[in-house]
Amino acid sequence: MRYSQLLGKTVKNVSSDLESRNAELLTKAGFVDQLTAGVYSFLPLGLRVHDKIKNIIREEMDALGGQEVALPALTPKEPWKISGRWDEDVFFHLKGHGDKDYGLGWTHEEIITPLVQKFVKSYKDLPVAVYQIQNKFRNEARAKAGLLRGREFSMKDLYSFHRDEADLDAFYARAIDAYKNVYKRCGLDAYLTEASGGSFSKYSHEFQVLTDSGEDLIFYCQSCRYAQNKEITEVAGGDKCPKCQTGVIAEGKAIEVGNIFKLMTKYTEPFGFKYPDETGKLTPVIMGCYGIGPSRVMGTIAELYNDANGLKWPAAIAPCDLHLIEIKSKDEKVREQATALYGALMQTGLDVLYDDREDKGAGEKFADADLIGIPKRIIISEKTLKDEAVEIKDRATGETKMVKLADLAKELSSYFHADCDCGEEHQH
Repeated sequence: MRYSQLLGKTVKNVSSDLESRNAELLTKAGFVDQLTAGVYSFLPLGLRVHDKIKNIIREEMDALGGQEVALPALTPKEPWKISGRWDEDVFFHLKGHGDKDYGLGWTHEEIITPLVQKFVKSYKDLPVAVYQIQNKFRNEARAKAGLLRGREFSMKDLYSFHRDEADLDAFYARAIDAYKNVYKRCGLDAYLTEASGGSFSKYSHEFQVLTDSGEDLIFYCQSCRYAQNKEITEVAGGDKCPKCQTGVIAEGKAIEVGNIFKLMTKYTEPFGFKYPDETGKLTPVIMGCYGIGPSRVMGTIAELYNDANGLKWPAAIAPCDLHLIEIKSKDEKVREQATALYGALMQTGLDVLYDDREDKGAGEKFADADLIGIPKRIIISEKTLKDEAVEIKDRATGETKMVKLADLAKELSSYFHADCDCGEEHQH
């Protein structure tokens, strides 16, 4: 990808309405553009990050046994009246032809439950788990936290259906492990946190990431990682951990990056969703739900992975593998070598952002590279080429090193854990 042709360049000044660090950085770096409060367009670099997060989530949900579906965002009134949630404040209501009432989906229990009901004919069809990754719409009263609290946002919602609570419990435990895998792969250290279970169970569980910019307050054990949300807490800072009996409870602000619930029969009973067991007895189906917001995860990573100069993406979700910077020179060989190197790198399967702009100096290119935050930067200039080399800089550590062009393939293979000779297929 040539930076000169990229839609969504870096910007120096952003709206004062952007009150959060993630919104400021992502806008300045050219990843997103705010249309209105809580509603963002994803520009090419931002979409790459967003899609990589979605793909990690999709891989883990598939491994869990989830089947991906795509449900309508435009939903009729009737199923919401059955559950009693049509009048929720977060609902965007609208009128269609014939004065018919619709709502934009802010969650999908009322849509997925009767859908799955059509295909579950007996105990042999259970358990089953289905998920989607889709934009949701919530009429938030205060949407001023960038990607952390939007009126339109992406959500992975998975729903599981079971014969009994024991089967739900087993799946629920596996879902926790799958969620932990997602956060680890995205570079987040998430605490499994007990939260209110509402009317259907004692606890639900949130996944909380500690950060001073968090909206939630959690109490957590520094030894065994037991954690509770302030809303239900039975512990206080300085207490002995009730779980391990040795650790000390600390408190900290955190961002919720996912939640899971044992819904039991909260939605299956209103829809009359029952299954015949081995004896033919009709029994209500037990249900669980599991949510992760890819856009919220992206915003959380932006809140955590940055410094005074810009973003510092974890490699697994960075928009590109490498940021190639050509320093303008009167010597045409610099452009020729930079262009040739860009082509060779792309042929290996690496994703490269090539800053080929002729009207920008080294200082501005370096500042933009810091702001964009791709983990590895390759600098090619008249100075480096005198030594038949390039300079490689690590965005996270700031470390730099000169690498001979002849040794570049070997150097890159050490970063991406694969054999690479700038011409053969590169796996990463």
